[in-house]
Amino acid sequence: MSPFEHPEDQAQYRRPAHRAGVELYHAHILRHSFDPHTHEAYGLGAITQGVGRFRWRGGEHLAPRATLMLMNPEDIHTGEAATEDAWGYRMVYLDEAVLSALYGGPAWRFDAAVAHDAEAASRAAALMATLWRAREPLAFDSALLELVQGLSRHAHRAPTLRDGAAPRFAPVLDYMRAHLDESLDTERLAAVAGLSPFHFLRSFKAQHHATPQQALMALRLHEAKRQLAAGQAPAQVAAAVGLTDQSHLTRSFARRYGVTPARYQQQLGTRPRG
Repeated sequence: MSPFEHPEDQAQYRRPAHRAGVELYHAHILRHSFDPHTHEAYGLGAITQGVGRFRWRGGEHLAPRATLMLMNPEDIHTGEAATEDAWGYRMVYLDEAVLSALYGGPAWRFDAAVAHDAEAASRAAALMATLWRAREPLAFDSALLELVQGLSRHAHRAPTLRDGAAPRFAPVLDYMRAHLDESLDTERLAAVAGLSPFHFLRSFKAQHHATPQQALMALRLHEAKRQLAAGQAPAQVAAAVGLTDQSHLTRSFARRYGVTPARYQQQLGTRPRG
């Protein structure tokens, strides 16, 4: 059953069996508003219809048709249609190791989430459609390489750290990942960062443009997505990532990814039997 309010809202996922660390996504969104979330992977996207609106790094951005949408692994963002017309887009999510291996160089960094490059967006959309249809591993990998090489000019080749905040909060995010199934409090996370509790809350939000609770939920749902893709039962996944129960997982997952856990597993072919 669709979690969307409007029958025209659709979201589809696919993962190639031969290539770990790659996920394909097609979406057609009219009414749905995605809650803050992260994919913990590079998001390479092309807008094919309408205009998207999303919060990213503390600001609101518009992504109209024939633009690129480019996300870093740690970027927490929202998403919705900005007009009365549906917002259509295609995405490829690549783990950092996969992208580095494809490009043959250091990690990328995107300084802008939207790139106004109509020619590149059109080419990227066509390549993503090819990836969606590809059945032979070699054809898939060849199209993926072409996509990455075509978008490389929009990325920097080295990580950029601003005002020392990123190194301070990297251990906090690692701690969250290691304790997703636990009830975390401000004092505990502030101690990891070496800050007082309220200084930690202010500084974390200033750096990540999301509260620690929003970041924790984004990490919980990303891990849930990974476990669901591996074929784990939704009830077990909910417990493993610290959510109250399966219904909590279903509601939270659908708000962030546009499909229920069961539908996501059905699309990937990883739904448990029984």
